[in-house]
This record gives sequence, structure tokens and C-alpha cells, in this order.
Amino acid sequence: MKALRYILGLLIPPLGIFLTYGVGQTLIINILLTLLGWLPGSIHAVWAISKYDESLDRRGTI
Repeated sequence: MKALRYILGLLIPPLGIFLTYGVGQTLIINILLTLLGWLPGSIHAVWAISKYDESLDRRGTI
């Protein structure tokens, strides 16, 4: 599932964010960045997904 979120974060950034965070502030920011261009949306998606996974690693829930 982790790899799928990263792949979708690269190809369809809002979908990768939605699968990771659900509907919220992060998704809205990503949609706006994706409207500015595919590259800013993809960079934000990969960054946000990696931060989410990093926080899960710290808590030891993976």
C-alpha cells in the first residue's frame, strides 16, 4: 500500500494525498498546487506522504 501511495502521488498527486490523509487541508493545498502544474503537486504529494510515513515510523505503528 505504501508503494501505491507513492506511485499515485507522482502520477495523480491529489489521489495519493487523499489515500493518505483523506479530505482535509493537505488535500486542498495539493489540489491548488496541482492546478498550478503537475510538478508542484507531485513534489508536495511525495513530501507529504513521506512525512506521514515518517510519523508512523516514529510511533512504531507500522
